[in-house]
Amino acid sequence: MNVDIVGGGPSGLFLAILLAQNAPGVDIEVFEQNAPDATFGFGVVLADTGLARLSDAAPEVCGDLVRAMKFSTQQTIVSAETPITVQRPGQGGGAIARLRLLSILQAHARRLGIRVTWSSRVLNVETLDGDIVVGADGINSLVRASDEAGFGTTRRDLSNHFAWFGVQKAFACPALVFRRYEGGYFVAHYYPYSDGMSTFVAECDDRTWRDFGLEHTSADERRALFERVFAPELAGHGLVSNNSIWRQFPVIRNANWFSGNRVLIGDALASAHFSIGSGTRIAMEDSIALAQSIAAHADDAGAALRAYTGLRREAKDRLISASEASYEWYEQVREWMDTYTPHEFVYQFMTRTGRVDAARLREQYPALMRELASAGAVPAGEAMP
Repeated sequence: MNVDIVGGGPSGLFLAILLAQNAPGVDIEVFEQNAPDATFGFGVVLADTGLARLSDAAPEVCGDLVRAMKFSTQQTIVSAETPITVQRPGQGGGAIARLRLLSILQAHARRLGIRVTWSSRVLNVETLDGDIVVGADGINSLVRASDEAGFGTTRRDLSNHFAWFGVQKAFACPALVFRRYEGGYFVAHYYPYSDGMSTFVAECDDRTWRDFGLEHTSADERRALFERVFAPELAGHGLVSNNSIWRQFPVIRNANWFSGNRVLIGDALASAHFSIGSGTRIAMEDSIALAQSIAAHADDAGAALRAYTGLRREAKDRLISASEASYEWYEQVREWMDTYTPHEFVYQFMTRTGRVDAARLREQYPALMRELASAGAVPAGEAMP
């Protein structure tokens, strides 16, 4: 069987590595439009729960990733200028520079002799002759676009506006800052990913965007505004741009995971909102399921793709449902910032996806739950027993 993978990002390279390790009879080629040392963005998050699954599938790869990651055992959430500390369970959340993540995966791909064609944008999927053609090419997937009717693609944009920046400063720990400033409602989500750099996601609701006339301002003016809004946190550091385009998050969904011999993984299949910090991990877990399915049906592409859907859909749907609950919460952030006390705000934030309830908070975040209950922020009947 021949497998062509369009996209040499984390999910595409990880899929190729897993296939090379577990399906030696499969011929693999990866097509990546960028050079191997080119990347957009800054750091990405791989939390400990996701790392365990990646490690089970590829322990050597995951070991290299963990050694290059920066872990934080706590997070700060600020609303109404009141910081509240959340002590994370386990080793906490981990972050790694996206370029470092890619370089580790590239090194393993080279070691396994995987063919990767760099600086090669696939313009026509029809030219690929793989028995399976994988769309690991993200939100703007060419593979998906080649047959949206077959995939049953739908798309809509959320209303909040956001952009990804970097900061030449390693913050002490990840933080979320929800701030009212001159009548606007702003959000900063930042986290360190190396000894000298942090990712900084800047966001505001659509009303703020319009009230401040941001649709008519330049990228530099928008960046300067957010530097003023979050000056206390930036402490003199500027926001660093790297393809830091302001946009509204596209919600991509596909009724069918494959169409003919074409199959989707990661954000090409279902875009995971950045607020759950799991997009890269979800995509790499898709790669695990697809690799297992191809390895089990290496002589039957159709059976492999059907097996992939059966193996992965339920778990993926749960994660995407959490993403949807999270972005719907953020879409109403103005209301929450006006309604809740700081402790109520944190409780609502922590439980926004439905995957964490009061019982899980008591188990995994006991100190936080005691603080929230003492402040009267836990709804009646859900406080400490």
